[in-house]
Amino acid sequence: MGRRARLGLVLCVAVLWARGLAAADEEGNQDESLESKTLSAEDQVKDHSTGTRVVAGQIFLESGKPDSQSEDEENFHSQEEEKENSLEELNSLETSNLLNKDLEEGEIQSTVLTAIGGTADGEPCHFPFLFLEKEYAECTADGREDGRLWCATTYDYKKDQKWGFCETEEQSNKRRQMQEAEEVYQTGMKILNESSKKAQKKEAYQYLLKAADMNHTKAMEKVSYALLFGDYLKQNIQSSKELFEKLTEEGSPRGQMALGFLYASGLGVNSSQAKALVYYTFGALGGNLIAHMILGYRYWAGIGVLQSCESALTHYRLVANHVASDISLTGGTVVQRIRLADEVENPGMASGMLEEDLIQYYQFLAEKGDVQAQVGLGQLHLHGGRGVEQNHQRAFEYFNQAANAGNSHAMAFLGKMYSEGSDIVPQSNETALQYFKKAADMGNPVGQSGLGMAYLYGRGVPVNYELALKYFQKAAEQGWVDGQLQLGSMYYNGIGVKRDYKQALKYFNLASQGGHILAFYNLAQMHATGTGVMRSCHTAVELFKNVCERGRWSERLMTAYNSYKDEEASIVGENETYPRALLHWNRAASQGYTVARIKLGDYHFYGFGTDVDYETAFIHYRLASEQQHSAQAMFNLGYMHEKGLGIKQDIHLAKRFYDMAAEASPDAQVPVFLALCKLGVIYSLQYVREINIREVFSHIDMDQLLGPEWDLYLMTIIALLLGTVIAYRQRQHQAIPRPAGLRPAVPQQEPPPEHQPPQ
Repeated sequence: MGRRARLGLVLCVAVLWARGLAAADEEGNQDESLESKTLSAEDQVKDHSTGTRVVAGQIFLESGKPDSQSEDEENFHSQEEEKENSLEELNSLETSNLLNKDLEEGEIQSTVLTAIGGTADGEPCHFPFLFLEKEYAECTADGREDGRLWCATTYDYKKDQKWGFCETEEQSNKRRQMQEAEEVYQTGMKILNESSKKAQKKEAYQYLLKAADMNHTKAMEKVSYALLFGDYLKQNIQSSKELFEKLTEEGSPRGQMALGFLYASGLGVNSSQAKALVYYTFGALGGNLIAHMILGYRYWAGIGVLQSCESALTHYRLVANHVASDISLTGGTVVQRIRLADEVENPGMASGMLEEDLIQYYQFLAEKGDVQAQVGLGQLHLHGGRGVEQNHQRAFEYFNQAANAGNSHAMAFLGKMYSEGSDIVPQSNETALQYFKKAADMGNPVGQSGLGMAYLYGRGVPVNYELALKYFQKAAEQGWVDGQLQLGSMYYNGIGVKRDYKQALKYFNLASQGGHILAFYNLAQMHATGTGVMRSCHTAVELFKNVCERGRWSERLMTAYNSYKDEEASIVGENETYPRALLHWNRAASQGYTVARIKLGDYHFYGFGTDVDYETAFIHYRLASEQQHSAQAMFNLGYMHEKGLGIKQDIHLAKRFYDMAAEASPDAQVPVFLALCKLGVIYSLQYVREINIREVFSHIDMDQLLGPEWDLYLMTIIALLLGTVIAYRQRQHQAIPRPAGLRPAVPQQEPPPEHQPPQ
């Protein structure tokens, strides 16, 4: 009995241990799957730096095991050793062999295809199999006119004639339908990408519409957005909503993000921030970068969620990693920033867009041999922007013309194009090096920076960190952002120099002032991890946000701007204009935009989209005045103090704010002068109204003021004035002449002619 009891106890312990291991494995799998969802989708963020490296001027965080993780692993291993030692009496080898055998059989069964129909129904497919003297490692449609996939169940089909279908007829029809839909979709996308004419783009969307009717996911995404915004299809918000719902059911991240947008903005549905948050979250988990940006902003500003800087940092950093990895040596596409409010307030101000006539004028100059025009047009076509589409072919032609004329800037940019490579310019380190050397010898900073890159990474030359540092320093001294960025990277990584985070921070700051995206990204990484600076989540989020907004999706802003200029379809009704505008002005003002803050004051002052509220208007004007020193806000505060709107009337404070507005901006001096004139008149009238003239005269003692004989002095003065008036009148009468009698008119004699004719 004792032996049986001990054996039973051992078996119980074994069962419990096995369950514990299974539970641990299950928890580990759950944790791993969670990481794969949140991290592997786009390389989620590792907060504090365990190790970093810089590649091409970009800081990358290297993964390392945190101390807590290593301690947990050590504890886990020690616990396992204890369990194994306590259960040495068990013969677990046979059990593990059985488990491994079952797992292997399960894996084999999951990968084996079973033939359907044919001459070998139910038998497993044999791969590879021989058919028409060709081996097939997967199912094929060769030999069948209906395109249905089949396989052989033995190696030699010709010999054994054993075969079956790899799919049911329904699956086959569905597959062929999707293939047809894919062909239609690719045709539409080809027309859409190759054409710039509106009529052809509309034709392309007809193909996409046909593919969407065949349940092609990408086509449905394109069509649903076109229906929402009215791009080349008639606007229909309800139809687009139905398509988004269908896409969401199929698990499309773009569909989920768009449905979140509809619920957030209340377009076609009742507004629900909770549902919007759910759809945005699912879209982000599916890898949609726009959804990540939206969630980052919502966590940063506390819209519909509790404000969390760390959560915002996680989302923004993920998107910034993607944007930074997409930046090439040439810098990528330029994002043209245009403020619509500035265009409305100042219609004559240039928006930064080049007019077609001006572009043609530069093209004319370039054809005539103007080197500066050639270089300028080359840069415009290389990066795009200012109304010019990216075109590497034309950029190469303009740079080539200018380089042949001896322009060092053009040589350097040709070197960048050859170093980067494209469909137009084949990648060639040797050719790039030649152009960089020519430009660097002429003192061009772009060429010096390119030559530094060649020595840093060994492109066409042996790696030489000293020369790379030398050329980067020369380029940085001339203010070239690429040289500053690479110099910062060398100091950050300790390549060719002693590692110095302060110097790295200095050069990254200089490059960021020139607008380099990777400089913003590197500064964000340093502030996020506290490398070389005090860790600041808020600063890191703002910098990562700046990087994210410069991604390729920013090209949509130009499309939106062109549609705005063309006055195309709007998704907002007229009665919703002011409330929605108020919401967006509020969000812009919270990011420090002065015009938005003043607009908020105006909306509350006049009651646009809200009730008239002078107190709130006064608060917004005061914030704009104190934080951004806005002359307009100071002038408005002066007016409100003058009128007593939302604040007690105070003419002295009104004058003070008017004076401050005139000092803050020269443009405010004329309106301030007029306002002060008006204020002076009001002040005088108010002063006269407040005093009593009778009381003033009753308090005046003339005897004390002018002496006891003041009345004699007064009579003398009056007599003198009367005598002066009489004398003046008499002189006037003497000066007037008497009227003369009428005299006959004397005819005027004609002037003698200059030349009289001979008698």
